Amino acid sequence: MLYITSDHGGYELKTKLINLFKKAGVKITDLGPSEFLEDDDYPKYAKKLAEKMSQNTEYSRGIILCRNGVGVSMAMNRFEHIRCALSWSPKHAKSSRKDDNTNVLALPADYVSYSEAKNIIGAWLNTSFSKQERHVRRLSELEDILK
Repeated sequence: MLYITSDHGGYELKTKLINLFKKAGVKITDLGPSEFLEDDDYPKYAKKLAEKMSQNTEYSRGIILCRNGVGVSMAMNRFEHIRCALSWSPKHAKSSRKDDNTNVLALPADYVSYSEAKNIIGAWLNTSFSKQERHVRRLSELEDILK
């Protein structure tokens, strides 16, 4: 399952991306907001995304947007089983999947165009985790930190 959410800072780009996914026939679930809310805060959207993803940690992925992407990525990485990367280029997004098996992509709406966002998301969605021993080991070590 693919989920998407944002605060007010990422709302406009999120709306454009949802339309793109729908036109392409990609099933995506919008977790809000459903309208522009100038004074909303990203933690509640991060929590909603993490809760949805916890229902199927192996197959769920999420995209979250805010102005610079930092706040949402910090919020997402507070939740168990979430590996969120703030990416600004296709190459970086691809690396985050290949090496770190990220399951949430944070996008900085003020720093990437719609065209760039499409390319970043495409690279991220079309890249698989390498499953190299050193990357598996590191992810296991991260899980151990939470225990």
